[in-house]
Amino acid sequence: MAHEQRSQPRLSPSSDMKDMGETSMLLAPRLTYFAGVARTEHVTRAAREMNVPQSTLSRAMARLEQDLGVDLFARHGRTVSLTTAGRTFLASVERALAEIDRAAEEVRADADPATGKVAFGFLHTMGAETVPGLLHAFRADHPRVRFSLVQNYGEAMLEGLRAGELDLCLTSPVPDAPDLVARRLDEQKLRLVVPADHPLAVRRRIRLAEASEETFVTLEPGYGLRRITDDLCRQAGFRPNVAFEGEEAETLRGLVAAGLGVALLPPPTVPRPGVVELTVTAPRAAREIGVAWLADRPDTPPVAAFKKFLLSRRGSLLP
Repeated sequence: MAHEQRSQPRLSPSSDMKDMGETSMLLAPRLTYFAGVARTEHVTRAAREMNVPQSTLSRAMARLEQDLGVDLFARHGRTVSLTTAGRTFLASVERALAEIDRAAEEVRADADPATGKVAFGFLHTMGAETVPGLLHAFRADHPRVRFSLVQNYGEAMLEGLRAGELDLCLTSPVPDAPDLVARRLDEQKLRLVVPADHPLAVRRRIRLAEASEETFVTLEPGYGLRRITDDLCRQAGFRPNVAFEGEEAETLRGLVAAGLGVALLPPPTVPRPGVVELTVTAPRAAREIGVAWLADRPDTPPVAAFKKFLLSRRGSLLP
């Protein structure tokens, strides 16, 4: 029996449903029922297999057809068969349900205490030594926990937390925002890095005010270290003359080695030839490193375990 086009679909859009998809919101609760009836071609049998009352299933199928405006089934006594429209609809419904099952299995796997996943962000300057050491130590007790690692600057990582893309991040400065929780873990001294042939290179210590006439190379605006640099220079009584802005501390160190300026930077993982690093005696030049996460977001077991581990490293985070 060919399907009939119904005269009027029953979809009734409302403004608060637009973002989610009006049709999806109306049809989604009945898709599993539809697939079960289509598979068995028998409403009573499908109801028994899905453990729902037959009357509930029959009403759901009738409403589904009304909402779509087409007949999905041809009725033959107690049995049914799919119409052409029903077969077309079933193919897409099965793909959608399979994708939902796959997504559910993925999030369950990510939350598994032993083998789950942690989305962890950190500053570029933490990537060469600090983070690998942390992960090595953590996996001694949690050998199968997986990590999705993201290196970025501080503001971008905080947005990643808010967007649900990250579970935790190591950042500096330690953020102070009502929607975030942050804990100070450690402190890292900053040094004034000058070219090896610079007149200041014979020094071991320097007051930052003595560099007020120097050309600076810095990270771009928006980076935490840039804000710290600007603030320290302000405390020293000057505004830095910035000639070059970059995205990585080691790139800046290379620019200093090339004689293009001086920079306030954390210590390098490996000493860089061509530069001399001076201790800044005033103002106190250091940056706080902290861990942050989104307030009121429940942790999966692997995230909770890694968070506890990071907090246990307070004062000994940096190598």
